[in-house]
This record gives sequence, structure tokens and C-alpha cells, in this order.
Amino acid sequence: MATQIECARLLTQQAAATKDAGKPVTQKSAMAKLYASETAVRVAEESIQIHGGYGYTKDYPAEKYWRDSKLCTIGEGTSEIQRIVIAKNLLKSL
Repeated sequence: MATQIECARLLTQQAAATKDAGKPVTQKSAMAKLYASETAVRVAEESIQIHGGYGYTKDYPAEKYWRDSKLCTIGEGTSEIQRIVIAKNLLKSL
């Protein structure tokens, strides 16, 4: 989980650096958002699994993290939209 989080962090930082450099950022930002949001869901689900039945209760933050992470994949551009943006940019460069 730590490796996945670090990869998401690095993709996000790379997109930010590209933006700061004044270069086109659409491809990198779509990749960063897609990977980071899906990583958040995977990590939150694994956390619930680790906690067992307690992971679903409001006594532990795992349940809230999972609920909040799901919003990242459906809000502000769904994962499917991010995939389309990435594919269009890749096909443009061919």
C-alpha cells in the first residue's frame, strides 16, 4: 500500500511540476488523478479488510476513508473520463 501511495504522490508531483514549467499538463494530470483516486479506493478497501468486521463500523476511520475515496473516482471527472482523456492524448501523439 505504501508503494502505491508513493507512486500516486510522484505522479501528482510530476503533473504539478509540468504545470509549473508552463507545459501542457492534460495527459499527466489525467494519469495522476486516475491513479491516485483508484489507489485511494484500493488502499481504503485493504484497510477495511485488515480491520475485519470493525472496518465497516464508524468506530474506526477506515469506513470513512473508503466512503470518501469512492467520491474521488466519480467526482471531478470519473475514472472512465480520465481513461478517455489519456487514450485521446496517446492517440494524438501517434
